[in-house]
Amino acid sequence: MKISKHRQIHDTLRLEILHGKYQPGQKIPSEAALVTRFGASRITVGRAVRDLHRSGLVERRAGSGTYVRLPPAEMGVPEQGLTFGLLIPDRGRTEIFEPMCQGMAESPQALGHALLWSSSLSRDPSLSRAAQAWEICQSYLGRRVSGVFFAPLEAAYDEDQTNHRIVTALDQAGITVVLLDRDFLPYPKRSRHDLVGIDNRRTGFAATQHLVELGCRHIAFVTYPEPAATIDERIAGYREALYTNSLPVVQAHVQRLAPDSQEQVQTLLHSATPDGIVCANDRTAGQLMHSLMQLGHRVPQDIRIVGIDDIAYASLLPVPLTTLHQPAREIGQAAMSAMLDRLARPDMPVRDILLECPLIVRKSCGGLNA
Repeated sequence: MKISKHRQIHDTLRLEILHGKYQPGQKIPSEAALVTRFGASRITVGRAVRDLHRSGLVERRAGSGTYVRLPPAEMGVPEQGLTFGLLIPDRGRTEIFEPMCQGMAESPQALGHALLWSSSLSRDPSLSRAAQAWEICQSYLGRRVSGVFFAPLEAAYDEDQTNHRIVTALDQAGITVVLLDRDFLPYPKRSRHDLVGIDNRRTGFAATQHLVELGCRHIAFVTYPEPAATIDERIAGYREALYTNSLPVVQAHVQRLAPDSQEQVQTLLHSATPDGIVCANDRTAGQLMHSLMQLGHRVPQDIRIVGIDDIAYASLLPVPLTTLHQPAREIGQAAMSAMLDRLARPDMPVRDILLECPLIVRKSCGGLNA
């Protein structure tokens, strides 16, 4: 995905500030100087500087210029910054985690602290994902990090045993854990660690409700085999929307299948005869869309589709995908805040911090605004 010019300028200046090229209290180059350096317009440069200001990295002084913010003791950051580990085994496989990590690093509250990215650690590529995750956990234990942001492994990687092993080891070492995206216990169970993500049940409800409002009466839910616990929450929301609208809740209409298998998709069409399909995520929706088109079905004329996540290529599919936007970058920022809150107040109640997912209407649902 092409990065906008103002984002390139913002990211370059941000890294220079964080890496010490511009020291706290130092004035950064004027907008005119930045225009010359980056070969961009004054408007583009001004937007990048405003974003730095909004993120708390710089302050603008009228008639003087823009300065790097002073060491944030005023923000509750200790003189000696803390070190946090990122333990995200599915980073690189699942599109939401990269912007999530970027959101953590860009958070104003991250200033003065260090983030260890698991991909930068030495790992044996021959190891299973579960073994790699445990190896990273051991590295963080050895480094005595202050906290770990942990996105539990999904079902395909012996997640139950490994997830429990990781969290138990971190707990015993007195290292604070903030969970990202999902709990390591199956829904609706809940562990005793703060969790930052989206309200998956509400998201599943909203996706289904949108199809109902467009006139669908036979709505299926499609997910891949052995999905994460978050998908069970989305299925619960899907069923709740059907029940709320007095539509039949049919167990067989929830299908765990390979969405790129024409044979399995054809079986779904014969058994459920859906006029609308809610997909567990955008990847599933994209694969399903291709299968439906290869089988001679039109989207949305014959079957309406809604995804969840709004990943980069959702708008680039053969029929642009209606989906619910997961605010991954903002989840990362909220996770950093949650970590610092937990360290400052270890006895406060465990929290679910759930961000809203707005509906993005495109052509795949056949909506009026598509």
